[in-house]
Amino acid sequence: MYIGQAAQRSGTTIKSIRHYESIGLLPEARRLGKYRVYDQQSVDLLIFIKCAQQLGFRLKELQAIFAGHQGQSMPWELARQAIDAKKREINERITVLSHQHAQLIAFDASLEQSRADCPLESL
Repeated sequence: MYIGQAAQRSGTTIKSIRHYESIGLLPEARRLGKYRVYDQQSVDLLIFIKCAQQLGFRLKELQAIFAGHQGQSMPWELARQAIDAKKREINERITVLSHQHAQLIAFDASLEQSRADCPLESL
């Protein structure tokens, strides 16, 4: 299939596909004359990249998954390791945000108490 059809099937854009090829995320497609021709494995990889981005992966992180990878098949074990690392990162952020949230609640309560103890209207 040509690049337009690969973009349509994967839900990406032609521009994105060209960019992914230029940064090494997607192996260069074989050529038929001046046209790039993609197979289903390329489409599957494009779908994986799109899903990974929607789940918070940056392109640099995805590049690390594919760095040094040879062939068209998906490096599933490397992907699993990256997913585990992303889950740990998110859990750490959740912990930090939960702590911040609790601090904000306490800070808000202390402001309310201060306002009740010394209302500005009486000044």
